Parts: sequence; structure tokens; C-alpha cells
Amino acid sequence: MNGAVDLPLDAGEQRFEASGESLVRRSVLPSGVRILSERVPGARSATIGFWVAVGSRDEQPVTYGSTHFLEHLLFKGTASRSALDIAVSFDAVGGEHNAATAKEYTCYYAKVQDRDLPMAVEVLADMFTSSLLDTDEFETERGVILEELAMADDDPADVASERFFEAVMGEHPLGRPIGGTVESISAVSREAVWEHYRANYRANDLVVTAAGAVDHDELLAVVEGSLRGAGWDLGVEAAPVPRRTPSLVAPSQGSPLVLVQRPIEQANILIGVPGIASRDPRRATLSVLNSVLGGGMSSRLFQEVREKRGLAYSVYSFTPSFSDSGVVGLYAGCSPAKAGQVAELMLGEFRRLAADGISETELARAVGQLGGASALALEDSDTRMSRLGRSEITLGEFVDLDEALRRISAVTLDQVAELAAELVTRPLSIAAVGTVEEETFAPLLSS
Repeated sequence: MNGAVDLPLDAGEQRFEASGESLVRRSVLPSGVRILSERVPGARSATIGFWVAVGSRDEQPVTYGSTHFLEHLLFKGTASRSALDIAVSFDAVGGEHNAATAKEYTCYYAKVQDRDLPMAVEVLADMFTSSLLDTDEFETERGVILEELAMADDDPADVASERFFEAVMGEHPLGRPIGGTVESISAVSREAVWEHYRANYRANDLVVTAAGAVDHDELLAVVEGSLRGAGWDLGVEAAPVPRRTPSLVAPSQGSPLVLVQRPIEQANILIGVPGIASRDPRRATLSVLNSVLGGGMSSRLFQEVREKRGLAYSVYSFTPSFSDSGVVGLYAGCSPAKAGQVAELMLGEFRRLAADGISETELARAVGQLGGASALALEDSDTRMSRLGRSEITLGEFVDLDEALRRISAVTLDQVAELAAELVTRPLSIAAVGTVEEETFAPLLSS
């Protein structure tokens, strides 16, 4: 494969080889269902995912947290399978099954031996199309989710992360917690979640991706058979739902400083600015920037804060991106007495990178790190399945390992410096959890 392959929504069939001699195929059914597979030579297992491009950012005020709530409920039974039946289906073959709710999508997935892939497709299709959202199960799961939120609230790193997104994104939907809040989960009704389910889990919303030991024609047949068996009329023509376009309302800073007082041993500190969108052509440049800044043990943050000064055990940077925005964040956990010093050092490294750029040695090391990490990740069919899903739902193109490495290798010193210089001018937000005081961080926001 030379270069990226576009994935037009109106294309019927596509077939191409990717790096490592894997075979990628894509079918768009008349009903709008999209099915993508990547057959990997020598694989004996496969990972299958059922995706819908609806996440926490798409919820209405009366349904905050309903996307995550619904994710739980789809495991609780259908007209033909109980919750135990679903669990036994995978446990009996040593498989794994789970789901993930994100800000812009939801995915239900399973990993099984190749011989068990038809079973996995049938069970996931049944869950996706025919969940009952039983009233009693709904109330039981409400309690489970409230316990999940309580568990997250006991983790200061989780709390800091939620407060950080709120600080950077403000009232924008991307700033909301994915799981909702205790108040919203306690208040949401079964009817509201049911309407959310029926409105967003339709044929032209569905994307099915599979990677590993998978034959595309067989996958296509079992997906179509399972959906028809669930009562879906695949003969009704419908275009796939359009890919998400950037919101007309850009995120705006919620607060430059958010502090949560907790009597714990460490201060959990997050510092950052708005980043770039997932389809921004500078994503490869940002990956290099992140690698140099805080992406590994040789990174500037790790070396300066941990290795040279011993001020933190965990310190790193991260750069999540979404359809219309993103975040560049720096994290450290340290003694509350050292919080000001650690925050100053982290911000100083970010600003130094923007002022002076990076060296040729750092660029070469980042390219090597990113290339190696990408290659190792693709040893796992889970990663390949997820790559197909993100390619279809978010990017509109498939980028294999060779093309990804080409893009990373094409990044220049000037491009990294220019992007860093732009990012450092954006509104700065700080979130911290622990025994922390405003005067510790206020000078950094005014400097």
C-alpha cells in the first residue's frame, strides 16, 4: 500500500494490502452498515468490534451519562439471551468481551479464537440490536454505575483528569465527564436512555470491524445473517451517517485554575492547553513533540523532574484529539510541598521547547520510539481492530504502518518548533488534587 487509502461513505467495496502483507477489505451495505476487516497472516485469534459514532459529547442535558449507562445495559440481556447467557458465551471459549464509551464513539468488542468468531458476531449483534433495557436491570445497573463513579472519585488521578478537561474545554460537550455525574445518573430515566438507544443504534450508524484470523466474506455473511435474525430489514436503503464535522462552537477555557482539596499523600497536577483536531495534518508533528516532551523515559519531563531531581515517580505528557479540538497535557504526581516546583519545571520544559525547538538527536529518537511502539502495538489484533474503527468513524482514511512511519519520518525540526510555539500561546489551565493551595500555582498563570 502506498499512501493512505480514502474510505468514501458512498463506496461499495474496497480491497487493498497493508504493511506486513495483511489484507484489508471494506463493504458498505445498501442499509448503510459498514464492515471492515484486516486479515493478518499467521493469526489464530480475532478481535471483533461493533461501533457507533455516538459518545458522551452527543448527549442532551436530560441524558448526561446515558451513553455510558447504555453501554452497561447492553450486557444485561435480550429477548433470546440473559446477562448470564452473554457472559457464558465468551467464558466457555476462553474469550474476552467488553465495551468502551468515549467522548465521540462507543465500541462493543470481543476477542476469541478464529473458530469462535461467528459466535462472537452473533452475540454482539444480538446485544446491539435487541437489548431489552429491562426496568429492574436498569435500576440494578444504576447502582453499579454509581459505585463505578464512587470508585473513580476515590482515585485522585481520575478526579484531576476530569477537572482538567473541564478547565480546558469549559462548557463545551468535550469537557463533560464520560460517565456522567452522581446527579445525572441518579436522575436519568429508563425512557430517556431507551430513546437514546433507538435514535442512535440503527443500521446506518453501525460499523463492524474485525482483525486477525478473519475471512471477510465469511464475516460479511455472519454479520448480515445475525442482523437479519435480529429483525433488521437490511433491504431498506440508507446512506451511512455522515462523519462528524467540527462543531460551530469551539471549546473555550472553563477556568485557568481548578483545585480539589483531598487529604492525600501526593498532589496530582495537570497542566495544559487546547490541542489540535484528529484530522489536523500536524498530528504526526504533535506525536513527535509529545515524544520529546513527555512520551518516555528519555523525554525532557521524565529526565528533568524524575531522573535529575527525584521529585516525582510518574510524570508524562499526553495529546488526545477529537473531531474539532484536542488537548496537550502534562501530568505529575508529587509531594504537596514540591507541587509548585514540579509545576514550574513542567511548564518550563513546555515553554523551552516552544522557544528553542528540539535537537536532531531528539527528533531521531522520537521517530524511532514512535515507529517501534506502533509496530509492537500492531502485534495485537485489538489494536488493529481499533485502528479500523477509528479510520472509518473519525479519519475517513486508512493509514497502515508504512504510511504512518513515512509521515513521522517526514516531520522536521522547524515543524515541531512552529507547532510548539503556537500551542504555548493558547490559554493555560491547571488542575490539581491534594493538599494544594491557590498561591502555589497562581504565579505560573501570570508569568
